Amino acid sequence: MASTEEPWYADGLAFSCTRCGACCTGAPGYVWVNDEEIAQLAKFRGETIEQFCKRFVRQVGGSFSLIEKPGGDCIFWEKGRGCTVYETRPVQCRTWPFWSENVETPAAWEGVKRGCPGAGQGRIYSVEEILNQASQVHHE
Repeated sequence: MASTEEPWYADGLAFSCTRCGACCTGAPGYVWVNDEEIAQLAKFRGETIEQFCKRFVRQVGGSFSLIEKPGGDCIFWEKGRGCTVYETRPVQCRTWPFWSENVETPAAWEGVKRGCPGAGQGRIYSVEEILNQASQVHHE
C-alpha cells in the first residue's frame, strides 16, 4: 500500500551544481551507464560505440559502469576543466544529489551537504522533481 504521508522535504530541497567535482572524485565507485548513455557519450566524443566501450566501459555483473582513473576519479573529470562530458553525462550524474538514499532522511541530506557545496544552495527543487530524479537512477 502506498504511503500518503508527505516526505520530510515537502517544501523542497535546494541545489545548484557548482561543478566542483566533489561527486566525481575520490574513493572508487560506479557510474552506471546503459546502452543509450554509452551511445550518447560515444557520439559526443566522436567515437564509435565499440571504441568508446573498449576505452571507458567495464562490465560489473549484468551492468556496465564507466572506468575510473587511479585513485577513483571519474575517467571524464579533469582538474581545472571539470567534467569533459558534462553536456551528455549519464543519468546517475545528472540526478545527483537527488538519489533515494540521499533524501531518505534529513540526516542523509545533511551528509550530502557536508560533502557537496551546491547541496542546500540555489534553486529549490519540488518534491515531484526530487522523486522524479530519484526514480531515474539505476544502481546495480
